[in-house]
Amino acid sequence: MNETQTENSEAEKKDRHESVKRQAKSQTQLLQEAIGLGRDDTKDIEQKLYLARFFDYFTEDTFDFCYKERSIGTYKNDIGYFLEDIEADERSEEDKLLKKSFENKKVVEVISQLKDKAEELATSEGFEKAVDKRLKVITLAVSLPIFGVLIIIMLLNLLPLWYIFPILCVGCMAPQLIRGNIMRKWYNFKEAHKTQFFTDNRDDIMVLKACTQELIDNMRTKLLDMEVPIQLIKFVLHSRDYENLELVGEKRSRGGANQYFFSFAYPEGMEPFPMPEVLLQQNPDLMKGDKPEKNFIILTEMKGKNGVISNFIPALKAELSDKINGTLNECEFSLSPKNIKEIIPKYSETKIEISEEMTEDEIPLAIYCTCGEIAKVVRTQICNYKSQFKFYLFEAEECQCGEKVFALSLMDESDPVPEELREIFLI
Repeated sequence: MNETQTENSEAEKKDRHESVKRQAKSQTQLLQEAIGLGRDDTKDIEQKLYLARFFDYFTEDTFDFCYKERSIGTYKNDIGYFLEDIEADERSEEDKLLKKSFENKKVVEVISQLKDKAEELATSEGFEKAVDKRLKVITLAVSLPIFGVLIIIMLLNLLPLWYIFPILCVGCMAPQLIRGNIMRKWYNFKEAHKTQFFTDNRDDIMVLKACTQELIDNMRTKLLDMEVPIQLIKFVLHSRDYENLELVGEKRSRGGANQYFFSFAYPEGMEPFPMPEVLLQQNPDLMKGDKPEKNFIILTEMKGKNGVISNFIPALKAELSDKINGTLNECEFSLSPKNIKEIIPKYSETKIEISEEMTEDEIPLAIYCTCGEIAKVVRTQICNYKSQFKFYLFEAEECQCGEKVFALSLMDESDPVPEELREIFLI
């Protein structure tokens, strides 16, 4: 190939790459373009949904907000900004009525009263500071002396090497045992007092639940007026006390708030609005219903750099499907400019018999369906979790057995994984 041909080939490759990048849009962008939601409309819905989730969580597990002044202060400020925006902008009559209702109910004062009562009860039971802060202090108080002694022993060679391992095990296990004991006591405290706390503070709690319902009704009415396919909008709440919602999934939790996955419900007798063609082209599975996915494969022990994966062990984590679905709901998506063979050079969609003569580099890699067939990856997306962590989502075509597989993987083995996602990617 001569120099001119090489330059043309590189130019074509670059054009294709840029074309893919231009097509890579987040779900929010696609939704805005497909259903005609403007930026202000989207911001308004997100803001109301954010407050609804807070009111709901706060009323379901007020104890989780004990001693968390910074978090509560942030939420109070957000409520204030929300009301100021309604006052400053030319909003609908429904929004003005919502603002007046919040002011009449003295929402911020109610939140402060409930938090103070929850802290008073927690203090009487021996919990005088936030549990997570207490755990950090205890972990340091236990770990540092043990590891300090261990370092001194090693430097001064005071004990044989085999004595060090038991000390190291104690240093690692002791904080975990203490953490587990504290968390167990905290969960037991919440379970024992949750019902009584609700009974004693029913009026204040019902004020916030009424605010949650008003926000839900306000959003639903606005979306229906704009003829938005409301079945596309999914969100999580921690109780089922609200009307005009359709339950699409749930996750029950001991010691913490349950999670319920909802979409808005259409009024009785009203036909759902058709989904835009562009969304069906981007996500053909939308035609198959709203059932949460279950078959999630995690590429564990992943080895790779700069977005190219050289090795992994596929692990089915169906038991974490609710958590994974919840994580994906908090991500923004973009199509990967690379196909599966570029990302995983050793990927094979056909079964190859492995012989003893093969080196590690010659052994092919594959993602398998639950039936044992190799998954044929048809789409790769880059998931951006809260603008702090990116990972791959591989989507396979429907298998002959009728199942469909989704696989998640780190993009680089050195990528730091957020604490709340370690159970998915690292355990």
